[in-house]
Amino acid sequence: TIIFESHGTSFDNEAHLASGWDDVELSPVGKQQSKELGARYHNEHFDAIFCSDLKRSVETATIAFVGRDLDIRIDPRLRECNYGDLTKAASDVVDLEKPKRIHEPFPNGESYEHTCTRMKSFLDEVLRDFDGKRIMIIGHRATQFGLEWWIKGLSIETVIETPWKWQPGWTYHLK
Repeated sequence: TIIFESHGTSFDNEAHLASGWDDVELSPVGKQQSKELGARYHNEHFDAIFCSDLKRSVETATIAFVGRDLDIRIDPRLRECNYGDLTKAASDVVDLEKPKRIHEPFPNGESYEHTCTRMKSFLDEVLRDFDGKRIMIIGHRATQFGLEWWIKGLSIETVIETPWKWQPGWTYHLK
């Protein structure tokens, strides 16, 4: 069982900028959200917590689970999409580009097919090493796109075009 949580709000999120691989930190709001994430799962067991190697994801995991004896694993395959030349562009500009970047990479970046391939590699490893266990992934939209594609069988087109709305955790069952 995989519980997916998005990282807390970053300074770029507040400025409506698309961070991609830019290593932006959590804002004070994001730090508070991370504390709330930890409180939501205070009495729950996880065999491991995975997060991307980007600060906003690592910070979320660290703040959420500080003081708990949990295995927090950092994995770059869980990164956001590399927006290349559009890194730090206005989020609404990047959002319009996303449907065009399923197969074709962002200029000097990567495509969503590539991010989903990264996720497939990660999920194969998780299935091998954590079969029958419960983990959490703290990641990004591209992380969740991969979960939706590989586990739920939704097309990347459908996932990208579906308006994203925050909620306290998404549950996936990897088989």
